[in-house]
Amino acid sequence: MRPVIPYVTAALLFGLGVYGVLRRRNAVLVLMAVELMLNAVNLILVTADTTAKALLPHGGQVFALFVIVLAAAEIGVGLAIVLQLYRMRASVAVDEVPLAERPDDEAVPVEPVGVSGTGRPKGER
Repeated sequence: MRPVIPYVTAALLFGLGVYGVLRRRNAVLVLMAVELMLNAVNLILVTADTTAKALLPHGGQVFALFVIVLAAAEIGVGLAIVLQLYRMRASVAVDEVPLAERPDDEAVPVEPVGVSGTGRPKGER
């Protein structure tokens, strides 16, 4: 087997994934682009495993299995974050996600637990 073809294919897939991460505004499409990059890495690992069998038998396949498990966990956490973002903002555009904390004048003051015994924001008695 010629290893050049899978390596070039993996490079194209990875480049397409990087383009998707950098250019997309929708969080679901960004997650899909990350999955495309992980699949490109899997293709490289399996190709390297088949071309260099003497160094570590089935090492690439084992690493590819770990990447698949990592991708499944990443999708679970990522979709949970996207769902919560949609509930809060009614949009999944990554440009609208606030990266900084709220200013102090918008913060809701909370009494420490034990001072008044409620632990709730002021005004909610």
